[in-house]
Amino acid sequence: MCMEKVELLKKKEFYNENKNILSVELREKIDKAFDIDFTYNSTTIEGNTLTLIETKAVLEDKISIGGKELREIYEVINHNKAFDYVKKCIEQNETLDEIKIKDIHEILTENIMQGGIYRNTDVVITGAKHTPPTPNEMYNQLKFFYEEMKQNISTMDPIELVAWTHAEFVKIHPFPDGNGRTSRLIMNYQLMSNGYLPVSIKVEDRLEYYNALDLYATTGNLKPFIELIENLEEKRLDEINRMIEQQMETGNK
Repeated sequence: MCMEKVELLKKKEFYNENKNILSVELREKIDKAFDIDFTYNSTTIEGNTLTLIETKAVLEDKISIGGKELREIYEVINHNKAFDYVKKCIEQNETLDEIKIKDIHEILTENIMQGGIYRNTDVVITGAKHTPPTPNEMYNQLKFFYEEMKQNISTMDPIELVAWTHAEFVKIHPFPDGNGRTSRLIMNYQLMSNGYLPVSIKVEDRLEYYNALDLYATTGNLKPFIELIENLEEKRLDEINRMIEQQMETGNK
């Protein structure tokens, strides 16, 4: 198992020790900007056509976007609600489990389809070398997934845990639809549970993202996906930590 990068760990510790130096208003502004970016990228990766500005208009200004399917509007609204649910669970120190994953999926698919229910048909992931398991085998794999996740939470390196949770879940592909959005939300659930910032996988990085997931599904090699998450996390920590350092410098003058 890989060891948590020393430099990344230092940056995480600096953030957690000093984040309250930033004003409540600034932290709320940072969080809102991330929420919109995360929702935009996660839904767009799955084919949603709302732009970043349109996503912001729906979430912040409560404006309906003409010419868009109602489903797309709900996907954006629901994703934001599901992430709020994740943050609420984190605040209450609740561990990720099967019930919460089903809850996340149900929120994601509200007014679109019946959520929180596992598939009973075969599925194919377009462009992927990996074929998800048949329903019978899927249930066996899910059983082991939840058991292993419970063990890994206390024994696995945090970033490896984050990568494994996402990659293994999407490999099993337990829901008829919404597996990608669900997996990115539970990825951030595990990141935040371990004191890290949530990350957003950009639309422009989706090829690298898909390739890393497909490599794990076909060979069990998790390293490229771990590195992808590490890089995303490091960029977010660097961005926020720069703000903290600037505030420290201003306060010392």
